Amino acid sequence: MKIASWNINGIKARLDNLLNWLAESQPDIACLQEVKSVDENFPREQIEALGYHVETHGQKGFNGVALLSKMRPDEVNRGLPMLPGSQIEDEQARFIEGVYSVKSGVIRVVSLYLPNGNPVDTEKFPYKIEWMERLHHWAEDRLALEEPLVLAGDYNVIPEPYDCRDPAQWEGDALYHEKSRSALRRLENLGFTETIRNTTDEAKVYSFWDYQAGAWPKNNGIRIDHLMLSPEAANRLQSADIEKHVRGWEKPSDHVPVIAQLDFEAA
Repeated sequence: MKIASWNINGIKARLDNLLNWLAESQPDIACLQEVKSVDENFPREQIEALGYHVETHGQKGFNGVALLSKMRPDEVNRGLPMLPGSQIEDEQARFIEGVYSVKSGVIRVVSLYLPNGNPVDTEKFPYKIEWMERLHHWAEDRLALEEPLVLAGDYNVIPEPYDCRDPAQWEGDALYHEKSRSALRRLENLGFTETIRNTTDEAKVYSFWDYQAGAWPKNNGIRIDHLMLSPEAANRLQSADIEKHVRGWEKPSDHVPVIAQLDFEAA
């Protein structure tokens, strides 16, 4: 089973690229982020014509996540729950979970779009850290089920210095802030395996290149798109890759697909 994560940076602007990529890469489950579309306007017909089932959690003009799958999900959950006792409602569309039948049982797959958090001296950074705490709490509960779980998405966190071309450039940025990186480590320490660094220690491996200052041709990138696997999913990990060539397509997203091949078969 091939599971992919891709921040598409606008489904309508990148629809042709998405359709071409789906036909070329053939993921079994594709987790999209930043679709920037309400559910009723999502261009599902063209995607469904390629044999994919579509589930979305959208928001007009901002955010938005989706699950495209060759099999119909048994269950879909939208929105990351708030922390116990919280009276706050979060209307940002950043989280969708699908449960899919496989021959060995089920696999849970999440498409998540973690807040950017910049500027750090505004309310955006505390929101990011709180969102990561909510994800940590939710993941603890899901891990107790002892089922294969994949947390795929744009985490907006650079884990380590070698995950960016120039660490000094990112000092003080929410993506490289110690609180952000620490929160990601805490999530990983629950027992998750991050796919790319579990399969390679190669330098200059990135998933995002800014549109500005020739970042793509200079390979001045960062790695902020991650697939985290629960122990039950990590045991089935066969390979992981970043489909970097997609960044060279016409009118590209600034992110590229990150994929993991897992030893599961659809039921």
